[in-house]
Amino acid sequence: MARAASGLRSRSRPRAAKAPDTEARERHVLALPLRLLATACAFVFMVAFAVVLARLTLHPSPASEALTHTNMHPGRSLRAYLDQPALRDAVKQVGGNILLGVPFGVLVPVVAPRTRGPLRVLLLTAVVMLLVEFAQGALVTGRAFDIDDVILNTGGALIGYLLLGRRMSRTVHARRART
Repeated sequence: MARAASGLRSRSRPRAAKAPDTEARERHVLALPLRLLATACAFVFMVAFAVVLARLTLHPSPASEALTHTNMHPGRSLRAYLDQPALRDAVKQVGGNILLGVPFGVLVPVVAPRTRGPLRVLLLTAVVMLLVEFAQGALVTGRAFDIDDVILNTGGALIGYLLLGRRMSRTVHARRART
């Protein structure tokens, strides 16, 4: 009897069917407190990343002062890294610079949702990394500006964005459905 009554109710008041993509979007959207918590955590990680970035890149290195050289030609440092006899050193240099950019691609779209999109993440990362490299070259003993570092850091940010940043940003800052 209850089934029949519920069947009658559903016939008398049909529910508006939601589009499949709207339902999926609603399932993946976090509640406001969780979104705020996720954004706050991303901000804290972003600050921690900035501190690590500053310590790694802006720490004076007087011992390597004679070895530093400014590189304004893309690819020159990469060739020098790859020409080294120890593959481990090349992997450390190239891989380290790529890994240094990954947190940018993951965290920036969460902290600043207007930067969502690969081009915006790339541009913001390139600007920040250019500033870091300029500071290194101008202010820090034993460090120099290297355009290859900017390229590798920016590539790392793109990898981070494509692997995790885009998904995290969409989850935390879902776009409102257009009506």
